[in-house]
Amino acid sequence: MASEIEKVKVLIIGSGPAGYTAAIYASRAGLSPVLYTGGQPGGQLTITTDVENYPGYPNGIMGPEMMEDFRKQAERFGTQIRYGVVTKVDFSAQPHKVIVDDQVEIHADTVIISTGASAKWLGLESEERLNGRGVSACAVCDGFFFRGQDVAIVGAGDTACEEASYLANICSKVYMLVRREEMRASQIMQKRVMNNPKIEILWNTETEEILGENEVEAVRVYNNKIKESNEIKVSGFFVAIGHEPNTGIFKNIIDMDENGYIKTIPGSTRTNVEGVFACGDAQDHIYRQAVTAAGTGCMAALDAERYLAAKELV
Repeated sequence: MASEIEKVKVLIIGSGPAGYTAAIYASRAGLSPVLYTGGQPGGQLTITTDVENYPGYPNGIMGPEMMEDFRKQAERFGTQIRYGVVTKVDFSAQPHKVIVDDQVEIHADTVIISTGASAKWLGLESEERLNGRGVSACAVCDGFFFRGQDVAIVGAGDTACEEASYLANICSKVYMLVRREEMRASQIMQKRVMNNPKIEILWNTETEEILGENEVEAVRVYNNKIKESNEIKVSGFFVAIGHEPNTGIFKNIIDMDENGYIKTIPGSTRTNVEGVFACGDAQDHIYRQAVTAAGTGCMAALDAERYLAAKELV
């Protein structure tokens, strides 16, 4: 049980571009926000190497370094950044109650959820070892590094088709690895990849191993119909089997879609619970970019500030 209670105006749950941007705006507004980083301080960008598509970094920047810049900026304006994981919430009454690490109880006038989402992986040792060295879960983020090269992408849904089409505009050849004889993707997306001469769909194909010592050199695949393995030379391997929002703790409290993404009121970051706002990948299953996450983080802080003003809590 909680051993101490603390009262705050703005509590931000989760770091990353959304959480840190919300913190920058809230602290500049004099709201003295408290931010808990969660289990992965800095979010998904801390496992990303080069970030070259975020405005303001003409020479690119390493993901962890970028998140360190965000953190320092939030702290400079007075955000209290703490390491801890939210283990329980009670949004049934004002102020909202949040328990951190099963011992600290926070009473917050407003809560900003920026818990992000995690890419689903195949679970291979080589996939983990070569992550950031040819293995990626974001074609839009990392496709540029494989311009004119051969790559493989695993997945069979709309996202996989979209990313395969995106890669085909950049790469010389895209092998699309589909585990079954059919795709889950919509017909229009399937037609798009099937009609693209640079995309070769390998049906009934599973990934056995990603090959390479320090970078991706090839992928060993297994055809589950003819029971044969073979190697394909590629320099990039993209995983597009979906993302999972880190929103389990808010289940049955905050309205979500069927995949667990938090629903926000259109044109805002407001949720179905008054005084609770959501930003970043926890509520965005479409764009999933650092710059869009930062944008919604800004929106969440402004929404929280306006809510506090309307309630005369500031």
